[in-house]
Amino acid sequence: MNELRDYVLITGNRFALSGAGVKVGDKAPDVQLVANDLSAASLADYKGKVLVIVAVTSLDTSVCDIETARFNSEAEKLGDDVAIVGVSMDLPFAQARWCGAKGVDHVTTLSDHKDAAFAEAYGVMISDLRLIARSVFILDRDGVVRYIQLGEENTVEPDYDDVLTALQTII
Repeated sequence: MNELRDYVLITGNRFALSGAGVKVGDKAPDVQLVANDLSAASLADYKGKVLVIVAVTSLDTSVCDIETARFNSEAEKLGDDVAIVGVSMDLPFAQARWCGAKGVDHVTTLSDHKDAAFAEAYGVMISDLRLIARSVFILDRDGVVRYIQLGEENTVEPDYDDVLTALQTII
């Protein structure tokens, strides 16, 4: 397991990220997650589509709320060849409650609470807090990582324009 010391900031405090990590050009690791209905879900379920993975710390925080809602509105414009998945450590019940309350129906939320498989495989585990660092990954139709955005300050929204521009070049 690789560990990046003092990599991510959360309200001025530095935390290390751990996990294997991925780079642009890598075959994306397939991981098992939990869907809102408690069924098993896998990133491989999206093979054949361009997949945007929006990893957030918790849907119940203001920045993650805004970010996921924004990606939900962008998803409406993208068509059926693109899927957007939101991954967090939130329990599936909390994700379902949040999606229902916010009217989020174009982003599929998946929970990594059980095994932290996504956080560890993608190198975005904030080990001290057992949370996921805010990050965005885009996988092409063959499951190859084509884009990564990992912000240094976890309480700042991602650069949406950069993500959407990268997405357009991959579609």
